Amino acid sequence: MSEQGKGSASASAAAPAPGSDTYKGWLFKWTNYLKGYQRRWFVLSNGLLSYYTQAEMAHTCRGTINLATAHIDTEDACNIVLSSGGRTYHLKASTEVERQRWVTALELAKAKAIRMMNDQSDSGDEEPTSQSDRSEIQGTLKILISKLDDLSTCNDLIAKHGAALQRSLSELEGLKVPVEGGEKIKAVNERATLFRITSNAMINACRDFLDLAETHSRRWQRALQYEREQRTHLEETIEQLAKQHNSLERAWREAPTLVSSAPSAPTTNKGSERSRKEEASDEDEDTEYFDAMEDSPAFITVTASESTQHRSQSNLSGASGGHPGDWNQDDHSPSCNDVSGKELQPRRQRRSHIPDKPNYSLNLWSIMKNCIGKELSKIPMPQVNFNEPLSMLQRLTEDLEYHELLDKAARCDSSLEQMCLVAAFSVSSYSTTVHRTAKPFNPLLGETYELDRLEEFGYRSLCEQVSHHPPAAAHHVISQRGWTLRQEITIASKFRGKYLSIMPLAIHLQFHASGNHYVWRKVTSTVHNIIVGKLWIDQSGDIEIVNHRTKETCQLKFSPYSYFSRDVPRKVTGVVADSGGQAHYILSGTWDEKMESAKIVQSSRGGSGSEGKQKMVYQTLSPKLLWKKYPLENAENMYYFSALALTLNELEDGVATTDSRLRPDQRLMEDGRWDEANSEKQRLEEKQRAVRRRREAEASDALDEREYEGYQPLWFYQRRDSVTGETSFVYKGGYWEAKERQDWSLCPDIF
Repeated sequence: MSEQGKGSASASAAAPAPGSDTYKGWLFKWTNYLKGYQRRWFVLSNGLLSYYTQAEMAHTCRGTINLATAHIDTEDACNIVLSSGGRTYHLKASTEVERQRWVTALELAKAKAIRMMNDQSDSGDEEPTSQSDRSEIQGTLKILISKLDDLSTCNDLIAKHGAALQRSLSELEGLKVPVEGGEKIKAVNERATLFRITSNAMINACRDFLDLAETHSRRWQRALQYEREQRTHLEETIEQLAKQHNSLERAWREAPTLVSSAPSAPTTNKGSERSRKEEASDEDEDTEYFDAMEDSPAFITVTASESTQHRSQSNLSGASGGHPGDWNQDDHSPSCNDVSGKELQPRRQRRSHIPDKPNYSLNLWSIMKNCIGKELSKIPMPQVNFNEPLSMLQRLTEDLEYHELLDKAARCDSSLEQMCLVAAFSVSSYSTTVHRTAKPFNPLLGETYELDRLEEFGYRSLCEQVSHHPPAAAHHVISQRGWTLRQEITIASKFRGKYLSIMPLAIHLQFHASGNHYVWRKVTSTVHNIIVGKLWIDQSGDIEIVNHRTKETCQLKFSPYSYFSRDVPRKVTGVVADSGGQAHYILSGTWDEKMESAKIVQSSRGGSGSEGKQKMVYQTLSPKLLWKKYPLENAENMYYFSALALTLNELEDGVATTDSRLRPDQRLMEDGRWDEANSEKQRLEEKQRAVRRRREAEASDALDEREYEGYQPLWFYQRRDSVTGETSFVYKGGYWEAKERQDWSLCPDIF
């Protein structure tokens, strides 16, 4: 930590001695890791500690902390730490003596503030129910006040005699004549005797005070116990209300009230806006060390390379606390247009639980020890014990857990606001993976999975396994609410012994009305402690989201977990910039919990940072909540599935014969019949290998005739993308029409 200015100015107090009503002086205050300690003018008055910058001492207070509820601590010879609620000040004095003066002043001010607070609270209490209780309390208070006065008087005498003793000792050090030395030593002894007598008197007064307090401690303990019980009861009640609120909110999202006519729709929208404001009222927890006025914009420092300025990896140093809200809550940016849709149909009741996971033990090392360095797709996994009862196609469909972010983005007038919501959607897809350490089933070649939520949420999703080696799947989603999403995953993964890395994949998102076309790749997922310890998953790397129509970009940085880092785990930061590289929004949050955006109102260049990158300081408005994770219920017993994941393997009529729901080994595993599932899994894999051998033989026979085309997916075909220039699989149509006719004659027999 740097200590700028520490030697340039004295931190001595220009004020009366500690114990008086006001105490003032210079101290160094920790601001952030870029600026270190900065010199600030502190004023202690009426139980409040306020501080000012040198340029604003006459008119603007930069921050205030109430000592009545503050905790005072000392780190080393010159440091003071003040904390109250969510605010913490790290202060440093120029000398140890100066630090002690401030600590004494702060302790006295805190005691006085607590006394004043108790007096005010006592004045508002109801009168005792009986005259005897009233007389007893008043008598006790008078005695306590008398003893406190005695302690205060003794304290003053000790301070007075202690100062005289210190002066005598100082004079004694400068003596040269032995005769004078004897006289001075005599004076020191006399003053030391007075000091000892006063100290004894103070000790006796303290003993009397403690005896009196002990006499009445039982009554106070009973009163305290009663208050604790009331508080516990209140906390339990609040917790129950919070759970009910979450359940009702979830039910409202999944099954809204029937809208009988269009005029009633705005009322519903206002209600939803109000609920989102209440949901997003949490304070930012990373607001301790930043100089910002309480109602002022936040100051955020971002590291940017000199050439791109705003478009490189962003590293948020922090932001001043604010109340995150909804886009419509602020009048400084155009809101995303809301539309009242057609009359909603009653939704199908989906399942909310699956059979609990059996408790099977397995020696992982016996299977994995010979597989280090191999591709994951070539590692034999004969048992379902490592799996979860979903296929990779269903896991891919889980990206739609927070599809409403795209519905909202489709209604945005501003493409920059739309980019913020797209970025939040890209982060939200990782929230379902935080505890999902089990491996999904590898899809069989030609396996499909559909998710038809047209009547409920306005979208249809289709996945197909288009290649087996290397394993690749294509995914296509189209929504009646104005967007289309497609992605192709080609997972290149290596097992490294201690951890397993899964490489990124590409996603395309288009909005029908505006024509905005967003493209990004996912970050690397790493599964740690494969052999020893508890499995855990981390996401790390950078995501660049590009709007190929407007050339606007969003740079997202997923910070890797570090045991030694002081940042919150799973941290994500980002910057949204226009086509010219000018930053407009700062994004912050975690990939497992929530994401917020803050509109930039002013930016300035800071000093050069590490690796020659330019420091940018952004002044922003209060952050707004973009996305927050849905709570999980009883998840640990159901593979940590989200509410959507619980419904993915639910049997439905009319799906293709290749649908993952119909896969027998996966169905047996979900039902808890793992031994039968293992046998069925081996049968399916052997059947697939036999088909592959037959296909390879056909290819060998047809090599001379040049007639063999190889395997062709049923619902997707390969083409070069006109925007990115990359070759990818896209949906060619026909699936939903075949479902309408219930004609699955083209589907291969894979199960």
